[in-house]
This record gives sequence, structure tokens and C-alpha cells, in this order.
Amino acid sequence: MSTVAETTIKLTRGPDTRPSATVRSRLQDLLPKIVLAPSFAATIVFVYGFILWTIYLSFTNSKTFPSYAITGPRAYQRLWRWTFESDPPSSWYTSITNMGIFGFLYILICLALGLFLAILLDQKIRGEGVLRPIYLYPMALSFIVTGVAWKWFLDPGLGLEQTLHQWGWTSFHFDWIKNKDFVIYTVVIAGVWQASGFIMAMFLAGLRGIDGEIMKAAQIDGASTFQLYRRIVIPLLRPVFLSAFIVLAHLAIKSYDLVVALTSGGPGGSAWLPSNFMYEFTFKRNEMAVGSASAVIMLMTLTAIIVPYLYSELRERPR
Repeated sequence: MSTVAETTIKLTRGPDTRPSATVRSRLQDLLPKIVLAPSFAATIVFVYGFILWTIYLSFTNSKTFPSYAITGPRAYQRLWRWTFESDPPSSWYTSITNMGIFGFLYILICLALGLFLAILLDQKIRGEGVLRPIYLYPMALSFIVTGVAWKWFLDPGLGLEQTLHQWGWTSFHFDWIKNKDFVIYTVVIAGVWQASGFIMAMFLAGLRGIDGEIMKAAQIDGASTFQLYRRIVIPLLRPVFLSAFIVLAHLAIKSYDLVVALTSGGPGGSAWLPSNFMYEFTFKRNEMAVGSASAVIMLMTLTAIIVPYLYSELRERPR
């Protein structure tokens, strides 16, 4: 009885307003902010701060070292001329053309292959626990390792072509890695090999999160397997498609090391992407303003791709 009475007295007194309790509650409220503050400050300075600094440098005449005198959009004008007015095509034109080819094929094939593998593994096949790590393992490798491995495999002098010649198939030729017209497709092959397993894992997690009752109801209503996936499963995987698209677009934009390790830039720079162009002009040709302008264009391209999708998703959530 005494315990019940004490509890009743405490409840009737209301919240504890002692100074020690007030300080404790304030510390509990501030603790998450204190923990997150260093990483938040580092992100503001080293990500967004340097983005603004790069934008500023793109409007200067910076060469080997930064120049802080504003000279206008001269760097962007040079890139414009190299895109539409240069004959023969400039290295910048080659870079953005390769980015279009690589980005389109890389994202499309990874999404299609990842979804296909996820659907197969979702059938509860035997050995699923072994197959998943096999598909995911390439993502654990760096782009440098992937590029070097595929360079050995695709090199006509020591890779696939040489092996088939030793086996007697002397008419087989696969010299894409040495051909300036096809070298960018070898970058697509290596990139898809590395990223498709990770995309498969994302789709598999999405498939496992779909309510089984919806699937059973559709099957009872007579929906075929194709209709089931086209009308129910794939629409429900829309958030996964968005996340996978953002990840792949980010990887495609920054694929500098894969190109260098696999092709060393290709014959005459024919495998360059905008990231390779930016590095070459900023750190090797001492054209920091031009390199900064190309980096800003890369950022604007990525933003133009991602922002509409984010806007559509955020707009539909309140509904």
C-alpha cells in the first residue's frame, strides 16, 4: 500500500522540475546534435564549401595555381567552342560523347540485369546463399582492381583472344580495347560486371519486402506471371529503381579510375570521360579554370538528372 501511495503522490506532483533534472533533459536533447555537429560541419566545409570554391574558380583565369580575379565565363566559352565548333572533335567533345554512351548503357544494362538476377534468386532456388555473395563480390573490389583485371582479360596479346588462338580458333578477333571506336564499350562491360550484383541485391531486398498476400490475390484472379511482374511487382519497386538509378548515375559520373586502369585513356584519349578531362586539364595541362568549369558542368548534369526524380518522389509522399 505504501508503494502505491508513493507512486500516486509522485504522479500528482507532476514532472520533476529540480535543476539537476532540467540540466539532464537538456543534455539529452543536445546530445544527438553534439554528436552530429562535427560530421555536419565537415560536410558543409569539405563538400559544399569546395563546390562553391570550384564554381568560383571556373569564372577566373586560374592556371597552375588559383587566381581570384573574376574574368567572366571564358572557361565555359572555351568548352562551348570545343563542343560545337571544333574540327576535328576536341577531347571535351569526345568526353561528353563517351559519357552519353557509357552512362546510358551502364545504367540500362545494370538495371535490367540486376532486376533479372533478383527475380531468379527470388524463386527460392537452391544455393541462393552461395550465389548472392558471388554476384556481390565484384562490388567489394575497387575500380582500379576491376580495370586491371579486365585489361588483362581483354588485351589481345594475353587475354581472351590469345587464349582462343592457342586453342585453335585463330580467326577469332576481339581488339575493342585497342580500337578507338569501340574502347568505350569495354568500359561499359567492366562497369556492368562490377555494379550489377549490387543492383541485384537492392532489387532482391525490394522483392522480399512485397506483401505476399498481394501476389496470391493476383494469382487467384488469374494474372499470369508476366502480368504479375509488369502490373504489380515492377510498379511496387519504383523506389528501388530510383535509388538504383541515383547510385549508378553517381558511379558513372565519377568513373575516372576505371577508365585509367582499364584503357589508360584509350588510343589518343578516345576513352576519356568528363572526369578524365577534368583531371587532365586541372593537374597536367595547368588549366585549372577549364578543369573547374568541366567539373561544374558534371555537377549540373547530375543535378538535372536527380532533382526531378527526387521532386516527384517527395511530392507523392504526402498523398
